[in-house]
Amino acid sequence: MLLKNATARLTQSELAHLGSGEVGYIRKMRSEDVTRCFPEAPQIDPALDLWALFGADGTPILLTDNRSSTFFKAAEDDLKTVSLH
Repeated sequence: MLLKNATARLTQSELAHLGSGEVGYIRKMRSEDVTRCFPEAPQIDPALDLWALFGADGTPILLTDNRSSTFFKAAEDDLKTVSLH
């Protein structure tokens, strides 16, 4: 039986963990944003194109200047990837 206009309700905690361990997202980063997400990162040349892999919950996993590396790391961790722009 199908319900029309049914709305799924998720708590904030459930939403935050949706896709956890299964989905990762890749996004291009500017050097000035690195410190916020990767506080242990050294000073980065602003001319570098940077790519980051995050868990579905926003946990930083990898920062690199090589976009392909993010996909390799995601595959290594069995994560399905999505890109954010």
